[in-house]
Amino acid sequence: MSDAGAPSPALSRRAWIMILAGAVIVTLSMGVRQSFGLFLTPLGMSLEVDRQTFGLIVAAQNLLFGILQPFVGAWADRHGAGRIAVVGAAVYALGLVVAATAANAVGLAIGFGALVGLAMAGCTFTVILGAVGKIVPAEKRTLAFGIVTAGGSFGQFLVVPAAQGLLDAVNWRITLFVLAGMVALIVPLALGVAGKPPTPGGKEDGQPIGEALREAFAHPSFWLLNAGFFVCGFHIAFVGTHLPAYIRDQGLPAETGAYALALIGLFNILGSWLWGAWGSKHSKKGLLALLYALRGVAVAIFLVVPLSSPSVLVFAATFGFLWLGTVPLTNGLVAQIYGLRHLSALAGIVFLSHQVGAFLGAWLAGVAFDATGSYLVVWLASIALGFLAAVANLPIREAPIARPAQIPAE
Repeated sequence: MSDAGAPSPALSRRAWIMILAGAVIVTLSMGVRQSFGLFLTPLGMSLEVDRQTFGLIVAAQNLLFGILQPFVGAWADRHGAGRIAVVGAAVYALGLVVAATAANAVGLAIGFGALVGLAMAGCTFTVILGAVGKIVPAEKRTLAFGIVTAGGSFGQFLVVPAAQGLLDAVNWRITLFVLAGMVALIVPLALGVAGKPPTPGGKEDGQPIGEALREAFAHPSFWLLNAGFFVCGFHIAFVGTHLPAYIRDQGLPAETGAYALALIGLFNILGSWLWGAWGSKHSKKGLLALLYALRGVAVAIFLVVPLSSPSVLVFAATFGFLWLGTVPLTNGLVAQIYGLRHLSALAGIVFLSHQVGAFLGAWLAGVAFDATGSYLVVWLASIALGFLAAVANLPIREAPIARPAQIPAE
């Protein structure tokens, strides 16, 4: 950490190029992904796919995304993010095309589930943030993470209403083809994050990957970070996948669901930036505990207040402010505690826990609805998990790990 009162080093031109290119890549990849919940009703009716099956396909997508992420992250740590982003974008677009031509749940599972799930490991947060984290000064790192994370929200704000407009004007198949074309734009943007970024820290971060993994796995704070991020994944997948259908079930128009997802994205632009900026100045674990607790409060109030279009939009704005603020704070803690050399790999493992939570959030919500005709039990679980995640983050030790006979951490 920098000395008190010392001026923060300015970001280099190369750092700004990487931050902005990474933000646009995440804008496209996450913006398209956050529109998937809009397809539940029209796609389900066309292919006769029930909510449990659709939820399981999206859950499998999240799980594959998470399982592959540590390996893709380790490869990016060694070779850079550019080539990985190109491959990820190509497979992502292919997955959307396969889903667009699906005739049944199997084709949907191959496209939406397997291909998209595998592809996203290469062109979303962990790989991009790993590259950015190695090139920006420590004092600006969490803020830079927040800017890139905000890109995912800006994409959600732009893409979700556009996808709903296309669904209303044409059909879900053509809409998926259009989204595939948008994802293909990531290929030229990958030039902005191409090349192996410098590895700061010298000997401090020079340990082999095996030693870094053993060190992290033996450190209790690593597992507390995993526990909190698991809850984040559960919340995001449940709300992102099932909120539009929940709103329609209550007799509100489909447009309200699309506006809600877009509003989540809009307010998360501000939220990601602010949580990232605050994380550069204050305790990251304290901010994470506060964020998770506020999520629980937001859901509780949403359930108590009579449901209407205004109440949905207020909830969406509130939850949006809390949506992905966890990403710069969690990745910032991984970098702060464990160093930079294996940032993408270690953050990828933490992200795997996020995706396990996402798997359960997307799938179990469908199971609960098909069994009871209601999402109430999942909403209540979301409240409890929010407060549990808040408690889990409080014991985290934020100090860099002390490594014998090594240069002190920055």
